[in-house]
Amino acid sequence: MPAKDELARRRYEKLVERLESLMQGALKPEYQGYYGHLVLGTDDLAEMGELKDVRRAAREAGRRLGWKATTHLVGGRLFVLDEREVPEEIERLAGNAAAAAIDRAWEEGRRPRLT
Repeated sequence: MPAKDELARRRYEKLVERLESLMQGALKPEYQGYYGHLVLGTDDLAEMGELKDVRRAAREAGRRLGWKATTHLVGGRLFVLDEREVPEEIERLAGNAAAAAIDRAWEEGRRPRLT
């Protein structure tokens, strides 16, 4: 029986490492580690195993990254979010980036389309 426990432990550790890598890769360097998030679709979740295990592994991966990680299942997607308090300068930078993206989208929507 201990061999089965060891196999489960190694499988879980691999899942944590994979999620940590995905979460790290989703970070924007200019936000200095804040505003971390990861969205896993139904295919990703099916591949990774039991939902409860994926959620637990995602929270562990978040702790390793210094996040206050929470998970939310919405419409078959698992959202992993960093809910730490964000420093004011990072919040301002992210707000400016979001406003610029909205402006670009709005301007693109106003351009005449060629058909």
